[in-house]
Amino acid sequence: MSTEENKTIARRFRETMDKSKGAGLEEFVAPQVVMHFPGSPPLNREQVQGLVGVFYSAFTDLYHIIEDQIAEGDKVVNRITLRGTHKGDFQGIPPTGKEVAFPAIVIDRFEGGKIVEHWSSPDMMGLMQQLGVVPAPGQGGS
Repeated sequence: MSTEENKTIARRFRETMDKSKGAGLEEFVAPQVVMHFPGSPPLNREQVQGLVGVFYSAFTDLYHIIEDQIAEGDKVVNRITLRGTHKGDFQGIPPTGKEVAFPAIVIDRFEGGKIVEHWSSPDMMGLMQQLGVVPAPGQGGS
């Protein structure tokens, strides 16, 4: 597949996830995929489906905005912003009703039109600050 085709698949993957609230991973992600997230061992497709479900349950209107997309060879890099409203439990944090927006850099590696490897670096600290769990710089502590 060409880099342009891979870019289109990366975009469609995120659009489909947003419309289906996390379903449809298998259409875009290979069964043998390895997914990398900070602070976690590599995850397989089923484990990631569970992780995705946590986010779409907590932020029921969650959606991706692709700010930039760059591709070379078999890799596509997306600079994204995730937006949503905290309406469900998230990592033990009860719903706050707060609207959040947090950036992430994601890299997808493709083979045969499917994602076979994925790296994601979301700004989880920024998310926790927006939820009020962690003080923002200049707002807390001693």
